[in-house]
Amino acid sequence: VTEFLGQVPLLQCLPGSSIRRIAEAVQVKRYEPGDYVAREGEPVDGLYIVLDGQAEVSAPANAEEANRPDYVLNKYDYFGYGTNSSDHQVNVVALSKLTCFILPNQYGHLLQPKTIWNAEETPEHSLLEQILHLEPLEVSVRQSLMLMAVFDLSSAVVPILYQVHRARDGSSFATRKVEAKQKGLVIFTLIASFQKEEVGFEHQAAIMPDVPPPEQARISLFPFLWPYRNLAAKKKFTPWPIEMRFCEDSASQHKPSSNYWFRARGKLSDDQALHRCVVAYASDLLYSGVSLNPHREKGLKTYSLSLDHSIWFHKPVKADDWLLYVIESPSAHGGRGFVTGRMFNRQGELIMSLTQEALIRREKTRGPNPRPKL
Repeated sequence: VTEFLGQVPLLQCLPGSSIRRIAEAVQVKRYEPGDYVAREGEPVDGLYIVLDGQAEVSAPANAEEANRPDYVLNKYDYFGYGTNSSDHQVNVVALSKLTCFILPNQYGHLLQPKTIWNAEETPEHSLLEQILHLEPLEVSVRQSLMLMAVFDLSSAVVPILYQVHRARDGSSFATRKVEAKQKGLVIFTLIASFQKEEVGFEHQAAIMPDVPPPEQARISLFPFLWPYRNLAAKKKFTPWPIEMRFCEDSASQHKPSSNYWFRARGKLSDDQALHRCVVAYASDLLYSGVSLNPHREKGLKTYSLSLDHSIWFHKPVKADDWLLYVIESPSAHGGRGFVTGRMFNRQGELIMSLTQEALIRREKTRGPNPRPKL
């Protein structure tokens, strides 16, 4: 049982001791094809994890026909965790002979790792854990109440709904497609590929540049942070959650490249998924702007907007320790700038590779709220 539970995505961020306690508490329940495992509007007993067989999840009866996605739950999938009330929000029906592990509600506390998201007092933890916190809603659905200061200088807290689609589940790899919706509109699409850990061939041809260590690099406040500081000054001060130190002096600002150290401020919880999220979050702060470096001149005003952003994680990452971000822009053409990036830890190991294409345009008008048009 413990070995099986260790393969459930929901539980993989938990320590082994918690998984063993869950294994002791789970109950087994079996269903015949056509049986209702959970009914819309009725309470559920706890967390259900599919051990064997398939079940179908259908949208609520009052949902519009165009917004009634049905999807199938397979081995390792789960439901009943993260509901906003004791009543289930969808129907779950067995499609075949179905066996589920059920963790009763009274053991729900075992599902919570000790992070800033559930601790009573955690001033020593990083602000980024609060910014990136997701509130579970239902099977495959997450809602984020993100601090929008990085993306929207009005600093409004705008809910974003993330819908996760199971694209593929293989023996070694799994693929998920995520749509982020805000006010009913899709604002972001993500395709993520996950792999089980395995031993394989290894080599590293990429060499970390010879740059000053972070303790000797210069601290610089880039112009994109000024509006944030001005806004923060009007309210209770919130420090910028990413610490950055640049390896070049200001004379190098016109080169199509940039090297800088960065890390999350404060101490992050020991959750590798969280560390990857933090690094992905930080990777876009200055990335596309490097493609504008050779074209900067006094008084130049531009628009810049990410079109696509790809990340490959090569090794485990520790986001609250210094990482060197090496960025180059080999080309800009037709209103688009292309950049490549590599991230190294202090030991010189290549942790990540990145690419991005961004819209870069010269500002033409000074409207009240100008936005680039694709």
